[in-house]
Amino acid sequence: MPRTTRAVGPAALTLLLGLWGITRGNSMWRDEAATWQVAHRSVPEIRHLLETADVVHGLYYLFMHGVFAVFGDSLLSLRLPSVLAMAGATALITILGTRLAGPCTGLAAGLAFALIPAVQQYAQEGRSYALVTACVALACLLLVEAVDSPGAGRWTAYGATLLVAALLNWFSLLVLFAHAVTLALSRPPRPAVLGWGAAASAAVAGTLPLIMASKAQAGQVAWIPPVLPGTLLGLAPTLLAGVLCAWLARPGKGDRTPSSGARIPIASIALPLLAVPPLLLLVASLAHPLYLTRYVLFSYLGLALLIGAACRALAVRLRGAPRRPVVVVAAAAFLGLLPVQLSLRGPAGRIDDVLSTAENVAAVHEAGDVVLYIPAARRDTALVSPADFTGIGDLALVRDPWESGTMNGVEGTPEQIADAMLTARRIVVVSDAGAPSARTARDRAKRRVLKEHFVRCSETDERGRRVTVYRARQTG
Repeated sequence: MPRTTRAVGPAALTLLLGLWGITRGNSMWRDEAATWQVAHRSVPEIRHLLETADVVHGLYYLFMHGVFAVFGDSLLSLRLPSVLAMAGATALITILGTRLAGPCTGLAAGLAFALIPAVQQYAQEGRSYALVTACVALACLLLVEAVDSPGAGRWTAYGATLLVAALLNWFSLLVLFAHAVTLALSRPPRPAVLGWGAAASAAVAGTLPLIMASKAQAGQVAWIPPVLPGTLLGLAPTLLAGVLCAWLARPGKGDRTPSSGARIPIASIALPLLAVPPLLLLVASLAHPLYLTRYVLFSYLGLALLIGAACRALAVRLRGAPRRPVVVVAAAAFLGLLPVQLSLRGPAGRIDDVLSTAENVAAVHEAGDVVLYIPAARRDTALVSPADFTGIGDLALVRDPWESGTMNGVEGTPEQIADAMLTARRIVVVSDAGAPSARTARDRAKRRVLKEHFVRCSETDERGRRVTVYRARQTG
């Protein structure tokens, strides 16, 4: 059976899991809201935005602008590209596992990848991470093919794939360090090393303008917390699981079939892919906090390959039909992870929900009300659902997002905001749930005037955001 045919089952499983509950109870969280509102801008407006913010996501925004233009705007069209990309990544990792270690390994790797909770989470998000993962999976397959059958065409395809991944999110270039370790471990012929070096250099050179532009916007990631012991503890189980799988699939116990013909052993590509990108990002985060799991989501491709190799090794040791226990174990894993899968697909499965917040505003506002956002980034709920804010003036805004080329517009000075608040009868405040802080002078001015001159009338906390109605104090 051709390797591509064997990939159909795992890819179909990923597709079905991605389509299952894809609207997530008609919810959308803040990162997806950024995609939604930017994709609705014109191409010149998107270009204007990228001069000041989010240039690292520029290619993805343009792509989604095209998706909305062709298929219309809906939660389905927002998330379907990610679902399809993750299904493609599953197919590619199945093919790669089969190429390196036989059909049982490929099947197990594909099924394992499809069931990883993080994979299911980002398969249903309107962001670039699933597309990046698919590109990295293709790059890994092209690397193996190029090492086994050197040729300029294969290295060109490898470099072009990495460039696309990097233009979607340049943290994907961390995979180059993993591939360098892979080549060091597998020791391919010198022409293959030179071909890889040329392709990798071309991808990096093509991404340098984006890297330099994004460094000028480094303030956008200032919210990322520093690396703490809990961060390491969160990564450790994944790395330990990969090491255990590699040990179970050690040479002589089924790490690859003799007929595979691949120069690169499966562990030599899978372990570096799993460990090197997240560890490098952690080290870099010691100087400047950057570590987020989604930035190195593609490292789960390595874990899936190692799980696939371990499953085949165990099947060989048990002297059973290799594919049968793989399917049984996958079914058991699906059932065991069912609570997690259900939570990911619910409206409370993300940090917040801009759509329910907009509905709450629409439910409480009265004629003559104005709205205030603390912080200004919470304006995204109005940008995504403008109909729910009809007739509500934006009290602090002085330049809208499209004119200013910003994500959330430009607000007035603290003094201007305070003066405008004092003229209002009722203010609807949209903020984070819990105990939101006032980190900027503008937000401190907003909080001060509300405390001194307004009385809280009602408050609703739902799905990570708070909608509060204030009425001006009676004087005299």
